[in-house]
Amino acid sequence: MVRAMEEPVWLISSDSEGQLCVLKEAKKILDEITEPVIVVSVVGLYRTGKSYLMNRLAGRQTGFALGNTIESKTKGIWMWCVPHPIKPGHTLMLLDTEGLGDVHKGDEKHDTWIFCLAVLLSSTLVYNSIGTIDNHALEKLHYVTELSENIRVKAQTSGDHDDSKDFMRIFPSFIWTVRDFMLKLEKEGKAITSDEYLESALTLKPGSSKTIEKFNLPRRCLRDYFAERRCFVFPRPAGDDDLTRLEELSEKDLDKRFLQRADEFCSHVFNSTKPKTLTGGRVLTGSALCSLAEVYVEAIRSGRIPCLENAVAVLSQIQNDRAVEQGLQVYQCQFFDLVCFPHDPAELSDIHRQAEMAAVDVFIRTSFNDTEQKAQLKLMEQIHIVYQDLCAQNNEECLKVCKLKLKEVFSPLEEAMSDGSFMHPGGYSKYRNQIQSSIKKYRECTHKQLMSEEVLSEYLKEKDQYGKTILLADQCLTEAEQNKEVERLQKELLEQKNKSLVEMQRFQEQVFQDQQRSYEQHVTMLVENLEKERARAKEDIERVVDAKLREQRVLLEEGFKEKSNQMNEEIASLKREARNEDESKQSTLSKVVDGLGTAAALVLPGFVPKVVGVAASFLSRFF
Repeated sequence: MVRAMEEPVWLISSDSEGQLCVLKEAKKILDEITEPVIVVSVVGLYRTGKSYLMNRLAGRQTGFALGNTIESKTKGIWMWCVPHPIKPGHTLMLLDTEGLGDVHKGDEKHDTWIFCLAVLLSSTLVYNSIGTIDNHALEKLHYVTELSENIRVKAQTSGDHDDSKDFMRIFPSFIWTVRDFMLKLEKEGKAITSDEYLESALTLKPGSSKTIEKFNLPRRCLRDYFAERRCFVFPRPAGDDDLTRLEELSEKDLDKRFLQRADEFCSHVFNSTKPKTLTGGRVLTGSALCSLAEVYVEAIRSGRIPCLENAVAVLSQIQNDRAVEQGLQVYQCQFFDLVCFPHDPAELSDIHRQAEMAAVDVFIRTSFNDTEQKAQLKLMEQIHIVYQDLCAQNNEECLKVCKLKLKEVFSPLEEAMSDGSFMHPGGYSKYRNQIQSSIKKYRECTHKQLMSEEVLSEYLKEKDQYGKTILLADQCLTEAEQNKEVERLQKELLEQKNKSLVEMQRFQEQVFQDQQRSYEQHVTMLVENLEKERARAKEDIERVVDAKLREQRVLLEEGFKEKSNQMNEEIASLKREARNEDESKQSTLSKVVDGLGTAAALVLPGFVPKVVGVAASFLSRFF
């Protein structure tokens, strides 16, 4: 569960030198969020009422600063993390950005980076404006035309810019919210939806003059970069006098149509916005998103262009190290919470299984892009080392308990031996009866205790010579009877030793079963996670294909037949990629299972994975 935040905190600000930085308080909060984050950012010109929408999504009337003057209240990027209202196990992360175009700031590049960070960190990007969506409004959204110059998807590209389909796959869904909208939603005398209003405003003009290119550029960028676009238009929420104190107004004081639009907007965001993912369908947790923000900010501070591919490589190292550490911590905490030495080995094994399942679950949710399973193998090895150490501690405690119990049970026998009570005719029979009685009593007390037979075996071996001495001193027995009894004693010692070996063999078998079960747990959870990622990756491709097909049809309707035809190869390439996801699914998962099994054999002593059988068993669940 996400820690309840009573109010927003600064996520990204400027330091004393004017450089962007991630704030420590926000980092501390995000590092504790181990569940997927659904990130909604709002951007737009300052003094357009952006913060009110974010407060609405948080289910609060106050929170993000609204302000009531011509000054921009929000500086940098503020965040507010709340439990998602309709998706359990997810955190809704709201980002309110610094108002763009503040004349008092005079730093256009700063605004560009704020806009780029909002795009890179979001699942859904809300652009807020006032009035209408006209050419003037689109010209103010020039930041979108600069995205290809300030963001890279790949570290090395074949051309000057990344292909638009690459941007589409990593960019968030886009919502344009128009505030104080006073017009009728009509076109050519027919009612249209707000979404149709937006798409109409994005219509391209034919021609190639500089004026037309300037007109088309922001429209083309919105169409090329954002696969999913929605629009919500809001009437004025209240009269002029009340607008400056929106935080103080109750819902009955607000325009009913405004409230209806606000509810529709929130409902759409809650239902449609997906967890933040990166390439390959990899979902980000709060801690991963914080690391991602730090990587992007560091690139900007260093004068580099933020690159997704580079960020993924850095993020992988950070998150996988963290995942191993957190997984091991969970294992150790769960184990020590449930066990108190000494413990029955079978019960100890069950506790180990539960603790390891919890550890692997945390690892899977925290790790990122562990494509060769090196981090997971490291966790498996470290858990094995800890478990072996704990088993050794348990063995030592079992030895102590058994030795104490043996001392307690055999103390009357020891006293009788010290007193010479058995050194007389018929004494051997008395000794024999008493030692058998003590053995029976000892086994009744320790029959579930590991090492009990080993301790008894060592004790009887020590007393063997003393027993023979009593035997030979007993004049009631003939020489033949004494010889026969010596043979019987040797046979009993051998049987006792075998019992001790069987006890240790059962322990070793339990260790092997633990290793096999550990491997299967790791494989099961890994394969399930890989399958989810593969499904999300395919869904991302299909989302872009659908967007490209829509764009192709629109271009054809607008008279751009040549440009429409040029998209055929791009769409075909995406479709081939989607098909390859299905075709390579089984081979990819098989390689992962085989690879993990082979590697596990190197770190788990005595473990020989039945790779073919295990792979077939696990992969059959997904086909």
